[in-house]
Amino acid sequence: MDASVQTSLADLASHIPAASRVFRRYGLDFCCAGRRSLVSACAELGLDPALVLSEVDRESTPGTVPAAELATRSTATLVQYIVEHYHEPLRAELERVIEMAAKVERAHARKDRCPHGLTALLQAMKIELEDHMDKEELILFPLLVRGAGSTAWGPIAVLTQEHDDHGARLQEIRALTDSFTPPKGACPTWRALYLALDEQEQALMEHVHLENHILFPRALGNPH
Repeated sequence: MDASVQTSLADLASHIPAASRVFRRYGLDFCCAGRRSLVSACAELGLDPALVLSEVDRESTPGTVPAAELATRSTATLVQYIVEHYHEPLRAELERVIEMAAKVERAHARKDRCPHGLTALLQAMKIELEDHMDKEELILFPLLVRGAGSTAWGPIAVLTQEHDDHGARLQEIRALTDSFTPPKGACPTWRALYLALDEQEQALMEHVHLENHILFPRALGNPH
């Protein structure tokens, strides 16, 4: 694609895999607020859009499959990809990070940079995400696979709002962990926890982006 600073965050993330990684680095929300142009989103944060775009170009890796290519697959195949590539790993990973967070909070409760409340926040997010994924797999996805997506605007509206709620949770977690930056001298578990949370955020943002900007618009007959 011909990328420019006027291209939307969602389109850049769909066609250029490296874009999502660069956007996360700068705090640019390409999933829930992905319809903004790069220049508009950068203006809100005081960033140079040309610099951001140059980093996207520099970090692009030939051969990586972009979301736009996934958009050419059948709805059934796309849904299966989402479940296998995002839902199933997320269910397993949520329990692991909760256990690590609890361990860190117990062991380092007296330290200034201990992420007090992180375990409870992750537990709440786990409940929300599992309920959300169940609704997708049991209600929405079967409708889409049957080709009834145009009648599913109600569930899609609800689930899109929940995506926004998940994005807010991610911001809470990032704030509580100093953007996943462990303090000097942090134990291996603390470092592993923040690395896992960083990777989980990346996967969740890609997951939401794929649904918000590829799957749901297709179902509603609005691919753009």
